[in-house]
Amino acid sequence: MGWYNKRLAKSLWVFHVSGSPCNNCDIEILDLLTPKYDVERLGIKLVGSVRQADVLLVTGVFNNKVAPKIKKLYEQAPKPVFVVAVGTCPASGCTFKDSYNTVEKREDVIPIDMYIPGCPPKPEAMIEAVAKLIGVLNG
Repeated sequence: MGWYNKRLAKSLWVFHVSGSPCNNCDIEILDLLTPKYDVERLGIKLVGSVRQADVLLVTGVFNNKVAPKIKKLYEQAPKPVFVVAVGTCPASGCTFKDSYNTVEKREDVIPIDMYIPGCPPKPEAMIEAVAKLIGVLNG
């Protein structure tokens, strides 16, 4: 992935992709936008269209019904796009890992560049992960 060597020319625009979540991670993501954390001051903007995204923030398990939709969203995102999986569900399937309805390997659906562990991860962990991402992109 040679695009890692390119420096950022603008703020990171993030699109939230919700798989089949319990919504705990989603609530923590929304907490990032409150005055307490205010990630927009760090140059991170949540966008409403995948076609504007630099980063896809994925939450929840990938089940058989939602996996094709996640793949389609990834395909619609402008390249290069960085995929960050938030929480334990996209990382391991959590309590649903042995379910007949979950996709065994999330990487078969879309490539995942970074995992943020936790159930749910705290906003500070998400900010730290995105700061590391910015560091990698700015080389």
